Amino acid sequence: MKKVLSVLVAGMMMLTAASCKKKEEQPKPEAVPQQTMQHSAVPEGPIIDSPMPQPPAPGHGASGPKVEFQVVVSQEVKERWSAVRFIIEDKAKNSKQELSAPINGEVKIPDSNLTVKVGPFLPDFKMAGDTITSASGDLNNPAVGVVIYENGKQIFPEPGKKWGWLWSRKELQMMHPFQHERFTLALKEGINK
Repeated sequence: MKKVLSVLVAGMMMLTAASCKKKEEQPKPEAVPQQTMQHSAVPEGPIIDSPMPQPPAPGHGASGPKVEFQVVVSQEVKERWSAVRFIIEDKAKNSKQELSAPINGEVKIPDSNLTVKVGPFLPDFKMAGDTITSASGDLNNPAVGVVIYENGKQIFPEPGKKWGWLWSRKELQMMHPFQHERFTLALKEGINK
């Protein structure tokens, strides 16, 4: 045991001695005459071998400049659709029900403190740049803008956004869904006038 301890102590002393070597002095660069620096095209500061990291695109990591979307609903769409039908799932009761609401109206979800304000209905949702619109009057990609309140407080979409969007296509229903501990809400369809 004493031999092992002696070897360990000796090894530690050798490592300590090796790490305490005097650092070699770095040669100082020669001073560049002032005239040369004034006419140099190279800016002062460190030279970076790798490109500067680009900020992530808005919605992907750090937030970028806020984009204010404009919703445009054509006269054709306004004249054709009057209401929407939602599918409401109550997770506590393990039940589903359908509920209709007029476009630009409100509806209360039964047996809850939730109110849904219905905004624009777009039967063929399309987003281009900062504009959200309907590519046609046909039910190709139905979506509805909503604001959901619980006890009078907005809970969907997140603060600062005008509309949260609900889709009827199953593959799109998980894009920015309404999340609540008890209820799920999805668009079933638009209702013709």
